[in-house]
Amino acid sequence: MFVTATAPNPLTVKLIAEATGAAITLSWTTWALAMLLPGLAAIALMPLVLYLLYPPEIKKTEDAASFARQQLSDLGRMQRDEKITLGVFVMLLLLWAGVPAWLLGDAFALHSATAALIGLAVLLLTGVLTWKDVLSEKSAWDTLVWFGALVMMASQLNQLGVVAWFSSTIEGLITQTGVGWLGASSLLILVFLYSHYFFASTTAHITAMMGAFLAVGLAMGAPAMPFVLSMAAASSIMMTLTHYATGTSPVIFGSGYVPLGEWWRAGFIMSVVNLLVWVVVGGLWWKLLGYW
Repeated sequence: MFVTATAPNPLTVKLIAEATGAAITLSWTTWALAMLLPGLAAIALMPLVLYLLYPPEIKKTEDAASFARQQLSDLGRMQRDEKITLGVFVMLLLLWAGVPAWLLGDAFALHSATAALIGLAVLLLTGVLTWKDVLSEKSAWDTLVWFGALVMMASQLNQLGVVAWFSSTIEGLITQTGVGWLGASSLLILVFLYSHYFFASTTAHITAMMGAFLAVGLAMGAPAMPFVLSMAAASSIMMTLTHYATGTSPVIFGSGYVPLGEWWRAGFIMSVVNLLVWVVVGGLWWKLLGYW
């Protein structure tokens, strides 16, 4: 639902801007607004669908509310560091949403990365975090280094004409089928999403395929905004497919609560449900917003 929700989303924004010649640049606010209603619908449907697929052994927990209240009471009142962290969280949401630019003009517009660094600086200056805490976040440093390298690779592939060559090849193949822009865009989204079975990294997958697929869909005449938003949604939907689909999947799978076969089955079913949500609810919502 948010461009800051997962590491590959900013890469998706960059590739969309490149594919459309900067005609479509998805800000944090634009992304959040476009994904709001289909995202909420997906959140509401997911537990219901999984409840029907895998009915829980325990369906009533009368003591859950009292247990939660007791645990909250044991935590006590919010401490200084917790209050500062909450304040920084709210501040970052406002910065990512572009509130300073709305109130004070475009001169105060901040890049999402700049806003994140401001938040980190506040946490460091107030002592909520130490530099040792920052250095210990190995996964964050991995993401930063690999993300930077992959972004440059995507840019170079585009500049060297590899994306254009691949796009024209795919466009020629799809044109021969005579399916038109609707069939072409649907085929591109499905192939893009389900080819993630062959990837263990969403960032690598997006780097390898999204730029070319965006170029083909737009060249075939697909309405720009709905198509790029659908591709952006697919880049997140595919994270449900397998136990290696994204960085957090192996950690969750490693807990041992979900067998491999059930994970793949549930992941595929939820991908279909989410696709339908984004096509139906998303399509109507984007029509209401005037995107097509």
